Amino acid sequence: MTPRDIQSWLQPRLDLAHALLNDATPAGAEPVMALGIDLGTSDVVSMVVDQNAQPLAVCLDWADVVRDGIVWDFFGAVTILRRHLDTLESIFGQRFSHAATSFPPGTDPRISVNVLEAAGLNVTGVCDEPSAVAHLLQLDRAAVVDIGGGTTGIAVVEGGRVIYSGDEPTGGHHISLTLAGSLRMALEDVDVIKKTQGKDIWPVVKPVFEKMSDIVRDHLVGHEVADLYLSGGSCTMPGVQALFAHEFPNHRVHLPRHPIYLTPLAIAAYALSIVAEDGNAHV
Repeated sequence: MTPRDIQSWLQPRLDLAHALLNDATPAGAEPVMALGIDLGTSDVVSMVVDQNAQPLAVCLDWADVVRDGIVWDFFGAVTILRRHLDTLESIFGQRFSHAATSFPPGTDPRISVNVLEAAGLNVTGVCDEPSAVAHLLQLDRAAVVDIGGGTTGIAVVEGGRVIYSGDEPTGGHHISLTLAGSLRMALEDVDVIKKTQGKDIWPVVKPVFEKMSDIVRDHLVGHEVADLYLSGGSCTMPGVQALFAHEFPNHRVHLPRHPIYLTPLAIAAYALSIVAEDGNAHV
């Protein structure tokens, strides 16, 4: 797909995901549904999509259960996920038994799998986060930069195939650390400021994003791509797209609205592709 085609296909789905956020209104189950679980550093997101990868339900809990790709609060992660499954059961009238999940490149995928299995789910597939986004967007020659809560992940696509992926521990948590130090506030108190005062704090956190751009540049050495697609909740801060456009003047930089839902959508779509392959519309 061309960048314009991707935008027209993707943006309505991200807008719909945002509208559905934590909406537990009962709805009828679809003949085909798929569940994707994103265990992030700052949040846990469970997204259900229909056979056209249209979001049907989105559960999100802000939570500090994962750090740098490691689930340090296993019980907390499982508790949140079980709560999401209870909510989804109340929405659709049936309990999900299967789901796909993801992991930061370079970390052990079993870490995420163990959480899902402990919550009572059968794991149908697991994929690294930037590669999941690359597959969702059906990119031909591009790079995906997934800036999450704990890490910055990069996937390079050539000929429609992910040929390289990498990940380094700089993300939203490091933005919070920088902001807490500058404002002399407790770490847990800066999240609201990040979400509500983005323009005011941009000069303080800009160096962290400059470091992220350096990480991306290092990982792109030897790879000739024209397009960079940004994803992840940390990309919502004002100034991110302009900074990357400045740092990568020879690339087209793409950032959709509500990028926090892009990776969960990609994981759910990945789960959907597995359902399509085995011909089983299980939930």
